[in-house]
Amino acid sequence: MKIRNSISASAALALAAAPIAAQAAPSELPRTGAEVGESEELVGTTMWIVAAVALGLIIWGIIELTDDNEPESP
Repeated sequence: MKIRNSISASAALALAAAPIAAQAAPSELPRTGAEVGESEELVGTTMWIVAAVALGLIIWGIIELTDDNEPESP
């Protein structure tokens, strides 16, 4: 059990110290943004999905409102 505790403590210390060490490291090169490449093709895809879901919900709501599911009385 002591080995497991010491491994857990070491992992926690490493996770806590990593951002601090990265900030403290000297940077000789200026930071620049990453190239975006073909990510521009994804612009607007979410709106199409949201619109399709909304349209489906509207159609489903109309069907549910106009459907006559009343049970027949004896």
